[in-house]
Amino acid sequence: MHLLFEEDGAFRAATIVSDNDSSLQVETASGKRSKIKAANVLLRFGDPSPTVLLEQAEALAAAIEPDFLWECLGDDDFSFTEIADDYVGHPANAVEATSLLLALHAAPMYFHRKGKGRYRKAPAAILQAALAGLEKKRLQALAIERMVDELKAFTLPAEFVPLLESLLHKPDRNRGETKALEAACQQTGLTAVQLLARCGAIPSPYAFHVQRFLCEQFANGTAFPPTPPLVLADDLPRAPVHAFSIDDATTTEIDDAFSLQTLPGIGWRVGIHIAAPALAVTPGSPVDLIARQRLSTVYLPGDKITMLPEAVVERFTLAGGRDCPAFSLYLSVTPDFEIVNHETRIEIVPVVANLRHHDLEPLFNERTIAAGLSDFAFRDELLTLWQLANACEGRRGKPSALPGLFDYNFHIDGDLNDPEACRVQISLRPRGSPLDKLVAEMMIVANSTWGGLLAEKGVAAIYRVQTGGKVRMSTAPQAHEGLGVKQYAWSSSPLRRYVDLLNQWQLLAALRGETPPFANRSEILFAAMRDFELTYAAYADFQRHLERYWCLRWLRQEGRQSIAATLVRDNLLRLDGLPLLQKVPSLPDLKPGQRVRLGIEAIDYLTLELNCRYLETLADDVPPVGDDESAAAGGVP
Repeated sequence: MHLLFEEDGAFRAATIVSDNDSSLQVETASGKRSKIKAANVLLRFGDPSPTVLLEQAEALAAAIEPDFLWECLGDDDFSFTEIADDYVGHPANAVEATSLLLALHAAPMYFHRKGKGRYRKAPAAILQAALAGLEKKRLQALAIERMVDELKAFTLPAEFVPLLESLLHKPDRNRGETKALEAACQQTGLTAVQLLARCGAIPSPYAFHVQRFLCEQFANGTAFPPTPPLVLADDLPRAPVHAFSIDDATTTEIDDAFSLQTLPGIGWRVGIHIAAPALAVTPGSPVDLIARQRLSTVYLPGDKITMLPEAVVERFTLAGGRDCPAFSLYLSVTPDFEIVNHETRIEIVPVVANLRHHDLEPLFNERTIAAGLSDFAFRDELLTLWQLANACEGRRGKPSALPGLFDYNFHIDGDLNDPEACRVQISLRPRGSPLDKLVAEMMIVANSTWGGLLAEKGVAAIYRVQTGGKVRMSTAPQAHEGLGVKQYAWSSSPLRRYVDLLNQWQLLAALRGETPPFANRSEILFAAMRDFELTYAAYADFQRHLERYWCLRWLRQEGRQSIAATLVRDNLLRLDGLPLLQKVPSLPDLKPGQRVRLGIEAIDYLTLELNCRYLETLADDVPPVGDDESAAAGGVP
């Protein structure tokens, strides 16, 4: 005697070895014996053998049409054995009964399980919905197959056009288009970006890189929402100074300016003036919500995305020829350039000029200072401030800029909406020039002084901290070892960094003796600090990303087949005149600092990959770009 039973969701047939009331011992065709519960037995039969039963029943079940069977049955529960006789038109044998069981079990949309061997036909509405879903899946599978074929032929499917942004940057893996793209990538061996580029879906590599960043950081676009006009108190005192700023030619968010007054018999009164948006932009206001979301201005070659709306920047930037609201830190400085006193005021500052690096540096540099400065506007003020900067640097015992480092300036000539037609100029200037030192040291004085004032008054703030070589942000006023100061609270760029604006709110309250907007251990303060660190790093990474793109464009633009480089470590080199680090596997065993020439073999603007090979080792007397006068003047060879 044999039996049919269910085990682990599958139907099995076996021969009975022993039969007890509640359990049976059975043996399968393979000779394996097992014990099963009597409640799991669905059918007992004598013929055919267990193996033949399942083989023949499966063949018969394949011919049973579930929709016809559904039409034949009533709405009550039933057992497969109860309907077998009616379906076949005669007393059903074991094979026929089992075929009905397999057919019912294989059509869960038509028949719902109600127990072992028992079923109920699905209600008509539920069945129709299930069949519609099945048809939808079938059609989707056909559509995916078609889209895969089109992609493999490097033709963009029509369905992809409105979804390109999400497919490239935030693919939804539940969509058929994403599944088709992944399947085509697997079959072609290309990445999604490479494949879509081959299909003509990417207008330009530059647009791809920018759009990816915008999708990640500016999902709602870069346009500013409307904001109400800002109201500024009109009772601020007007400072009796003539302030001037020092910035590069592209700076529009002018945060800082300086003034100098002679104090007969004492020395000088040095003014460090910082733009004051905190006087009108209040915590929780519409403009604050915008700044809190953006957290910083984004810089990229030839363009930028400002933290604050243009109208706010225009209202508070320290533009020349205007009276501007500012936080002023006044330093009393002796003829020996000792700072003997300081005072902070909130006031209106007359800004008489915006000085620009490209105009000043030919006149005010180490060489011209040593030779004696010619006559030009603000000569005496710049010289005195530079001498003060040297004294401040000496007292700190730390340089404001490490020697041997360079800043790279990118000038993009053309419309960025058509980047392929643009030309790029890359120039470099060594850090630590007299102008750089002047500005850097004055900002260190302001940020450390105001940080100390906030700490002294017990007002919460966000500090830059460096201990053990690691730079981080903290709400505790700890030392910045790299700068040699007891505390350092970013406060000097409130138009461009949210942390500075937040600290300016706290400073404003401290100066006025008011309750600060953010208490010590404020969750809002911690969240702003954490979000700023992450966002600021992402923006900086994007800037480096696009700088690499324009460097690769420059190499092709200039027709460079080779370039000199300096070994940093292992097989990592720094290319001459460019902010590019490049690994070269073919490099021989050389010491760090050795100079080589590399052949440029391949450039990919989409992946930003640069393939180079080692050509030769250069003589020790061949200086890297930046060590000679032509490089210092800003030329890329």
